[in-house]
Amino acid sequence: MNTTAPARLSFTDVEVEYRSRGRARVRAVAGVSLEVSPGQIVGLVGESGCGKSSLARVAVGLSAPSAGTVRYADRPVTPLGWRRRSGAEVALQMVFQNPYASLNPRRTIGSQLLDGVPAEVTGAARRARVHELLERVAMPASAAQRYPHQFSGGQRQRLAIARALAPEPRMIIADEPVTALDASSQAQVVNLLVGLVRDLDMGMLFISHDLALVHEIADVTAVMYLGRIVEAAPTRELWREPRHPYTRALIDAVPQIGPTARLPAILAGEVPDPANAPTGCRFRPRCPHAFAPCGEQPPTVDLGGRSVACWLTDSAAAPTVARSL
Repeated sequence: MNTTAPARLSFTDVEVEYRSRGRARVRAVAGVSLEVSPGQIVGLVGESGCGKSSLARVAVGLSAPSAGTVRYADRPVTPLGWRRRSGAEVALQMVFQNPYASLNPRRTIGSQLLDGVPAEVTGAARRARVHELLERVAMPASAAQRYPHQFSGGQRQRLAIARALAPEPRMIIADEPVTALDASSQAQVVNLLVGLVRDLDMGMLFISHDLALVHEIADVTAVMYLGRIVEAAPTRELWREPRHPYTRALIDAVPQIGPTARLPAILAGEVPDPANAPTGCRFRPRCPHAFAPCGEQPPTVDLGGRSVACWLTDSAAAPTVARSL
């Protein structure tokens, strides 16, 4: 992991709100700050509905943040419009959850890969570039003449990754890239993505609800709950000593196999409606350790290389009894 290079992608106090007629304002992302450096894999985990995909769309400019800033290569990310993206922003690419929806069913794979090949690559070199991209994702050169429906789900996702690699990106946003795949295809796609990050020194924000998978591949893990990052730390350290009750609950929900095998523990309750989020700590209604100060917004405490947004990390405020509320 390259820890000395400047951040390629950074979020600073990012908020995302959705408004619709007849419904309360939904604050899907409520002030997220996060960084992804070159050669680094940052895993973003949390239950469905916590705002992970909304943050991913803002990261690549598919939607604009309601507040805060997203910067890539020290420049603000411009929301997509009718004009072509700048050369710098083209190097920021996304791999979507559903490859069949992200590939055009009416066009051959080769023509879609050519869309992303830099314009300065001309003539026979463009065809060679397509074959090189297909080889990099372990697909035959003949795939260039075929259509998306002629491939399996795992193959389509590899082709979607090849298309993301066409403009020679320096940063990949992978939004639940293996959720729709079977176990064998998941392993192939994850190994491919990790290999690309290491070989090409790219950064990757890997978004998933599968904490066990993120544990295997991420250098840093950020845990998101109802629009906010509640804990961020180096992955091994976070698993060894989770400091936020929600992180602890997610780890306890992962089945353990081995001499100390145990069944997963179920976290009580459900994620609240973001249109009517709890005051103070948003995890408070489900937390087994909630106490009086949790009715106020918790501070984000820096614990030396990791951050935790929980009143329990404040020694002056933490209760002597686990639950007094």
